[in-house]
Amino acid sequence: MFDLGPAAQEMNRLVAGVRDDQLAQPTPCSDWSVADLLAHVLQFSTVFTDNARKVEAVPPDSLPGDWRTTLPRQLDDLVEAWRDEAAWQGRTSAGGVEMAAADNAVVAVEELVVHAWDLARATDQDLRPDATSLDEVDHFMAMFADAIASGRGPYGPEVEAPTPADRLDRLVARAGRDPRWSAPVAG
Repeated sequence: MFDLGPAAQEMNRLVAGVRDDQLAQPTPCSDWSVADLLAHVLQFSTVFTDNARKVEAVPPDSLPGDWRTTLPRQLDDLVEAWRDEAAWQGRTSAGGVEMAAADNAVVAVEELVVHAWDLARATDQDLRPDATSLDEVDHFMAMFADAIASGRGPYGPEVEAPTPADRLDRLVARAGRDPRWSAPVAG
């Protein structure tokens, strides 16, 4: 077991920093605006919360108008659900892939960290992930290394990290993101 709290708290901090005028801006996720990315965060956090509780996942289909309160509450609920030892037992699925519940938590923290990077870049904020969360993203990369390398994984092709690159830059490059990406300057 590990705590999803630090990764979720960092996502909550970034969500709080999103301005209304940034919702239509692009993100490093091709074809997604900031609003689309926030909707995805709400969707996956709902799915992983339901997976922890071993109930059928029913994610929302869009970003609600009250996202500024709904999303942080859902992320807090995600953390609490995975603090229950029973969440780590048995099997569940993510993206249609059945796996051990403990592996599902690894996928959840990977989603939190990688999409926090996307959100931080799109809204000109700094991401400050904790070392344990980065360790779990490394674990995710190892678990799905074959699928990622073959192009059947959750990302686009790996991008070359700049030199020098810190740990986070190397991770997002492995996740198919360009660590040099930044939001277009308005005007």
